[in-house]
Amino acid sequence: MKQKRPAASEPPISKPLRIYLYLTAAVTGAAIMVVEILGAKMLSPFVGLSHFVWTAQIAVTLVALACGYYVGGRLADRSQRLPWLYGAILAAAAYLALTVLICEPIAYWALDFSLPVGSLMASTVLFFIPLALLAMTGPFLIRVVTSTVSGVGGNVGRLTSIGTLGSFAGTLCIGYVMIPLVPNSMTMYLTSVILFLVCAGYFMVFHRKGIVPLILAGIVILGTGLGLQPSREYSWVKELFQGNSHFGRLQVFDRRDGGGRFYLNDNLIQNTYDPATKKSESAFTYLLSGLARAYTTNIQDVLCIGLGVGIVPMDFAHQGVRVDVVEINPAVVPVAVRFFDLQTNQIHLTLDDARHYLNRCRKQYDVVVLDAFLGDSSPSHLLTREAFSSIHHVLRPGGNLVINCFGDLEEGHDYFAASLNRTLKAVFKAVHMHTSSHGAVFFAASDRADPGFVHTPDFSQVHPQVVRETEAVFFGIVDTPPDHGRVLTDDFNPVEFYDARNREEIRRRLALSAKTM
Repeated sequence: MKQKRPAASEPPISKPLRIYLYLTAAVTGAAIMVVEILGAKMLSPFVGLSHFVWTAQIAVTLVALACGYYVGGRLADRSQRLPWLYGAILAAAAYLALTVLICEPIAYWALDFSLPVGSLMASTVLFFIPLALLAMTGPFLIRVVTSTVSGVGGNVGRLTSIGTLGSFAGTLCIGYVMIPLVPNSMTMYLTSVILFLVCAGYFMVFHRKGIVPLILAGIVILGTGLGLQPSREYSWVKELFQGNSHFGRLQVFDRRDGGGRFYLNDNLIQNTYDPATKKSESAFTYLLSGLARAYTTNIQDVLCIGLGVGIVPMDFAHQGVRVDVVEINPAVVPVAVRFFDLQTNQIHLTLDDARHYLNRCRKQYDVVVLDAFLGDSSPSHLLTREAFSSIHHVLRPGGNLVINCFGDLEEGHDYFAASLNRTLKAVFKAVHMHTSSHGAVFFAASDRADPGFVHTPDFSQVHPQVVRETEAVFFGIVDTPPDHGRVLTDDFNPVEFYDARNREEIRRRLALSAKTM
C-alpha cells in the first residue's frame, strides 16, 4: 500500500504577522456582532422589531456562522495561504457596503410575504454571505498559527478569547454608541471600511501580490460611499429632522403646502400636528385626554406612560393638572421640544421603563394614560395582568386607566383585542372599549361600580379635521366575546404570535404610505 508523503511543514510565522492575525480575529469578531445587531435595526423601519424579526436575524446569523466555520476549516486543511482568508474578508467588506444600497428595495420586496417568511428572506439575502465569510476567520487562523499538536489547545483558547473580546467590544460599540448617534447606513458602511483597511494592511505589508482584488473591493466600497445620500428627496413633504435612537429612526416632516407636520418612528406615522394652531391632527390625542376626563370625577394627578411628542401630557398640563411622564426613549424629548412645542418645565419627566417605574412608584394618580408604542404595537410587557395590577396599585379610588392600541374586532382576528379586554377585566371592575372603523381601539378601565361618563365629552378643542372621528370613537362602545382571547400574564403572553397577521397589515400599510411621501 502506497504511503502518503507527509505534508511539508509550514514556515513559522513572524511575530508581527502573528500580532496582526490576532488583530484580524478581534476585528472580524466585532464585525459579526455589529452585522447581527445592526442588520435587524436596518430592517426594522420596514418589518418592525417583533420577535419574528429577531428570530430570523439570529437564525440567519447562526446558520451563516456554522457554514463559515465549516468552510474555513476545510479551506485551512487544504492550504494555509493567508491571501485566501483576507480575500474572503475583503469580499465580506464589499458585500456589506452593498447592503447599504440594497436594504430598502429588499425590505420592500419582503413585505409581499408574511412577516416570518419575509424577515427571514430579507436577512438571508442581505447578511448570510458576509457573515459566513467573516466566520471563516476563526478556524483558518487556528490552523495557520498552530505548528505542532501540542500547541493546539493554547492557540484555540487564545484566538477564541480574542475573537470573543472583539465581539464584546463590537456589541458595546453598536449598542451604546453607534445606534443612538450615527445613522444605521453609515455604521454599516464604516464597518465595511474597517474590514477593508484590515485587508489592505495585510496585502500592503505582509503580502504585496494581492493589490488587484484590493483595488476592486475598494472601488465597490468607494462607489457605495458616493451613493450614500445624506437625505432622501420626498414629493409632497420636506424633512425637518432625522435621527437614530435605541428605539428606531425618528423623523419629522412638514407638508410642502403648509398643511401639517408629521412625526414618524421607523417609517410609521406616530402623530400629526398643526404648528399654526398648535393642535394635534390625530384623533387619538383627544381621545386619550377626553376619555380620561369623561370617566374621572376629579383629575389632579396624571401619569402618562409614553411621551409621544408631548401633546397629551401638555393637554393635561394646560388644564392645571400635575403631570408625570415616563418615557423610555431619551432621543424623542428634544424632538418634541423643538418641533411640537413640548414645555418640559410644565411636566415631570422620568426616563425609565414603565414597569420599573411602576414597581418603584409610591405616588397615587387619578388617571394613568398608557400610550406606549414601539412602531406598530404597544410593548407586550406593559399589557399583562401583572402590569395592570401595578397600574391599579398607583390609581386612587375612582381613578381610570386609558389605553390606546390597534386592534381588529373581526372574528378570527380579535385575539389581541379580546385578550386585552379579558386581562383588564381580571384586574378592574369596569372596562369599556371604544373604537371606530379605523382600527384604533381605546380602553377605559376603572374600579368604580358605575363606570359610565361622569362628565359630558367636550369636542370644542378638537381639531376640525378629526372631530367626526373623535365623536364616533367616544360613542362607539363595543365588546368582545368572553370566550375569545386569554388573560395575558408575564409568564405567558403570546400576542405577538397570534396578532402577527394584524400587525403585518398595519405595518405594511403604513410603511408603503411612507414610501409615497
